[in-house]
Amino acid sequence: MKTPSISTFLFPLFLLLSSYSIAAQPFDYPTANLSTTWTNAASAPHSVSFTDGSTVRAILLRGSFGPRYACGFYCNGTCTSYLFAVFIVQTNSGSGIVQPAIGFPQVVWSANRNRPVKLNATLSLTNSGDLVLRDADGSQVWSTNTAGKSVSGMNITDSGNLVLFDSKNAIVWQSFDHPTDSLVPGQKLYELGQRLTSSVSSTNWSTGLYSLQVMNRGLFAYIEEDSRRVYYRYLINGTDRSAERSYVRFLNGSLSLFIHSSEPSNPDAVIPVPQASSAQYMKLMPDGNLKVWEWQAGWKVVADLFGVPRMA
Repeated sequence: MKTPSISTFLFPLFLLLSSYSIAAQPFDYPTANLSTTWTNAASAPHSVSFTDGSTVRAILLRGSFGPRYACGFYCNGTCTSYLFAVFIVQTNSGSGIVQPAIGFPQVVWSANRNRPVKLNATLSLTNSGDLVLRDADGSQVWSTNTAGKSVSGMNITDSGNLVLFDSKNAIVWQSFDHPTDSLVPGQKLYELGQRLTSSVSSTNWSTGLYSLQVMNRGLFAYIEEDSRRVYYRYLINGTDRSAERSYVRFLNGSLSLFIHSSEPSNPDAVIPVPQASSAQYMKLMPDGNLKVWEWQAGWKVVADLFGVPRMA
């Protein structure tokens, strides 16, 4: 009888390992290369409509099975206008966006809140490394202004940061540097050049009346009327012990104030936030309240950080 060769035994093993490798491939799509264009078309892939009237058309999505960060086109209401945004969506084990009755998309950053675009608008990561949003008529609406800055790709991170990176994976541009009305866990809000600004309403995304800023004396919320006035402040006394700009950071369990210090030192003060059991984000609401939302079989407010006015 002929003795089986070693290849006879290895070939079935190779097939088994190959099939396992294929099955283990991720279904998410978190990265894009240069010279890529996406169109806000009803037939676009990863387009999902929800019963609250919102629609997302995901361009990048990180992770699977649960609330996950994605970026793409978003609309709510009549869907005659769209944001290019980072949003949290519910996903299945194959990274497909699902439609639970109360798991509606939650926008945590947007590029064009004051100039929404229409159907057939385009987003292009150009060969020169610029990320450009154009309306359906071809007019430029927004850009990262990163052409010629050695950008080699784009990705959405596990923490919800939209990043343009170079060949060494160094960050060239990131959405965390340009907050709108929300912070996600891990994100910082710096003094000088950054603020949160509320929207007019849940369906009118234009900048509203309320803003939140870090100063070198603490955290301040303003109402932007004819005469700007403070309606909330958290003052931190003392002298600066850090060369870094003052900032607050949304951590698991707190909004931590680093006004005169910086990490890894302890914060100068903390505003308590419930420990996260799932996805969380913090939003300056259209009514001026700063609320923390968490996924708990539905999006629920778990903290209102301005619930007790602080004007010390």
